[in-house]
Amino acid sequence: MPRKSSARLAALTVAAVCSAASTVALTTPAHADSVRIHDIQGTTRTSPYAGQKVAEVTGIVTGVRTYGSSRGFWMQDPNPDSDPATSEGIFVYTGSTPKVAVGDLVSVGGTVSEYVPGGTSSGNQSVTELTRTTITVVSSGNAVPAATVVDARSVPDAYTPAGDSAAGGSVNGLTLRPSKYALDYYESLEGMNIQVADARVVGASNKYYELWVTVKPHEHANRRGGTVYGAYEAQNTGRLQIQSLGPTSAYPSVDVGDTLTGTTTGPLDYNQYGGYTLVANEIGAVDAAGLARETTRRQSRRELAIATYNVENLDPSDDTFAAHASAIVHNLQSPDIVSLEEIQDNNGATDDGTTAADITVGKLIDAIVAAGGPHYDWRSVDPVDDSDGGQPGGNIRNVFLFNPQRVSFTDRAGGDATSAVGVAKVHGKAALTLSPGRIDPQNAAWEDSRKPLVGEFVFRGKKVFVIANHFASKGGDQGLAGQYQPPVRSSEIQRHAQATVVNSFVKDVLAVQKNANVVALGDINDFEFSGTAQILEGDHALWSAVKSLPKSERYSYVYQGNAQVLDQILVSPAIRRGGRCHFDYDSVHINAEFHDQISDHDPQVLRFRP
Repeated sequence: MPRKSSARLAALTVAAVCSAASTVALTTPAHADSVRIHDIQGTTRTSPYAGQKVAEVTGIVTGVRTYGSSRGFWMQDPNPDSDPATSEGIFVYTGSTPKVAVGDLVSVGGTVSEYVPGGTSSGNQSVTELTRTTITVVSSGNAVPAATVVDARSVPDAYTPAGDSAAGGSVNGLTLRPSKYALDYYESLEGMNIQVADARVVGASNKYYELWVTVKPHEHANRRGGTVYGAYEAQNTGRLQIQSLGPTSAYPSVDVGDTLTGTTTGPLDYNQYGGYTLVANEIGAVDAAGLARETTRRQSRRELAIATYNVENLDPSDDTFAAHASAIVHNLQSPDIVSLEEIQDNNGATDDGTTAADITVGKLIDAIVAAGGPHYDWRSVDPVDDSDGGQPGGNIRNVFLFNPQRVSFTDRAGGDATSAVGVAKVHGKAALTLSPGRIDPQNAAWEDSRKPLVGEFVFRGKKVFVIANHFASKGGDQGLAGQYQPPVRSSEIQRHAQATVVNSFVKDVLAVQKNANVVALGDINDFEFSGTAQILEGDHALWSAVKSLPKSERYSYVYQGNAQVLDQILVSPAIRRGGRCHFDYDSVHINAEFHDQISDHDPQVLRFRP
């Protein structure tokens, strides 16, 4: 198993490269000669012995990590103290392949360190470990301490205490209350041998050999086996990441809804890609649920079907064109208009000044025809080179596909990367000054981010304005299991600014024509309950139609075992409430729940009668 320095296989190596940048300096007691593991772990998230040398720390080896940059082993004291807040396990960092085996009784001397996966600026919690060690094997073949059972009864329903305001919102210095808070409970088991049984998968396995399970099968469950994330104040406490200490060839491929039957056992670690992680010596057998990809219904003759679909950095070199085409034709039933996000330029990540995407789009249109779908036409605006974020050199942008047999596009010349589209009044109705055009593309809100694409369509004689969006990502936000509680969502500052710009444009349209049909859709990169969505909807200009679904059905993406909304279709009042303008909405689950996904997003479809 290769080291985690490439791509992100470091998600497997979670917890232990010592460097000055990732070691927490604490005020600690004087040098200690011989202490127990629970003394080192203490009753808070950071050790009272951090930075100090210790000697003759004994424990039985419970797991050995022989791969990656954080090679080492876990050991556990078989004779615990009576304090549930103090862990009996600890990671011993060796840097090279450890010369110990599971069941060895070892005596370790070294320095107590607090390692922060991802670095101190990440906001992650730290892992208490021993470094610069001398290791003596006292005996071998000892019984491994019995695994602590982690289940629905043992994990508290409350997620975390609020951080200490005097410490910038950090929970590091707070005394652990493992019977009250889930994060405190997991921290009290850091480094210990734990076990889950018959755990349902809520996050499909991925190329980094990670998956997510829940030990609380009824916690915000949906009908397809996932766990829905529906509010900032309603965290899903039963989620736990599963990695493996064994060979990658033995790691299971699983989808949401599958079950790891029997027991999955190993040390509890913490990493930068999700927090608390069971690193398994033993993984349960897979009981496949046989989750099927969904197919939406076909729109009627009088219904306009509009979809949004993030095709994840699609460029001509990809081998997913046929699969995407099949999804659009068969699973989405060939919508009349498809807003595509993450269409890359004609040579993908090659950064040579190319910005055109006609080859990329043409290849997808041809694949759709080959799959039995319509010959879509398309519209877009090429970005300024390297100005719209995403993969360097890729020049991702939003693209409209439309079926000319069902929908016409109103072209108005002049739309380019830097010109702002406006709203005019023509024969008493709203009209775009540019079509296709971009909304206020030079506004600071769009710095290093995709600019909204707007187009004017006509369906059965009725005008429909469609705004394709791809808002700034959540990169840089503090993690749900991090040391700062509640976590700071710094990335939403830009999304709020973007939502303000789009909302203002929609209001401009509605000011000219109150009953205009406006659809704003795309990868909003935020939840339907978020501040971003509230700003987009502001003053009832728009309404997120995913909220027409039951709460358990609201998701388009699965992240760290949380099924959540990132992709949305928002509609103007005329579509939401207007008599014959009846609509229905479908989040079509074809990707996010599956290990063999062709995109990490599920497409969304809106059908209505303008």
